[in-house]
Amino acid sequence: MTDRKLYLGALTDNRRWDMVTIRPEDVIVVTPPKCGTTWMQTIVALLLSGDPEVETELSVKMPWVDIRIREMPEVAERLDAMAHRRSMKSHTPMDGLPIDDQAQYLCVFRHPLDAHFSFRKHVRNIPMSWFDHWFPEDDPDGITFRRFLDGGPEGFDTDAMPLAHILRHYQAAKALSDRPNVSLFHYAEMKRDLAGTFARVAGLLGISHPDSLMDQLIAAARFDNMKQNAERFAPSGGKGFMKSDSDFFDSGTNGKWVGKLTEAELAAYDAMMDAHLTPEDRAWLEHGGA
Repeated sequence: MTDRKLYLGALTDNRRWDMVTIRPEDVIVVTPPKCGTTWMQTIVALLLSGDPEVETELSVKMPWVDIRIREMPEVAERLDAMAHRRSMKSHTPMDGLPIDDQAQYLCVFRHPLDAHFSFRKHVRNIPMSWFDHWFPEDDPDGITFRRFLDGGPEGFDTDAMPLAHILRHYQAAKALSDRPNVSLFHYAEMKRDLAGTFARVAGLLGISHPDSLMDQLIAAARFDNMKQNAERFAPSGGKGFMKSDSDFFDSGTNGKWVGKLTEAELAAYDAMMDAHLTPEDRAWLEHGGA
């Protein structure tokens, strides 16, 4: 991987992609955590199958290649054995992934503060204590948010999703966005127009379904349906990976951070965003398109 950046975290290792042979029609969902990864994967699974009742089984059928929980030879063998059109996910920025000119890369982003507060809830829902150092349950001194602002985009900090890692994701994706096979999506736009998101993804993947079936696929991917059927839609649903599959789908709302940060914390966040992004890029990363 001499031409790619190294992202080696406590839980993830992007060198694992060296064992994946990318196929021309592969679909790779690339996001920072808690930015709509599972939602986009579900959209892809529904469109590829054309079945509103499809059992997505994302962790097995559309695996997270970077994570080191499963042995990579086993993951690679499973991917090689798939005769159908494949999809995978990654939380590695695009500059750390193998880029194939014919595979499709769907990059999804969300307001960084919403992603951060959603990640806070997520780590409390994981039965393992992986993130206790970064996200202490009792945090009167605001350690969690300081680490969000101070953490680096690479190394041990990677898996705790500091702001620098989100910014690296966005900048790396935008740098490749002139390619026809690299597309940027925003969580807020997906919420505003889920049908439009389905239509856009279907066009990118070269898939078409009758309008009546598309309506069923869209209904299956609505937040309320995914939360009500969390064992089916959550990653590793029904397998005890999370304390509550339903809580994986928290609220699906924006503005989770409003009223939860001090003026000083907001000022520090603003300063970092303005130091790294143009006003136009910051507006898009926080809110999506008009």
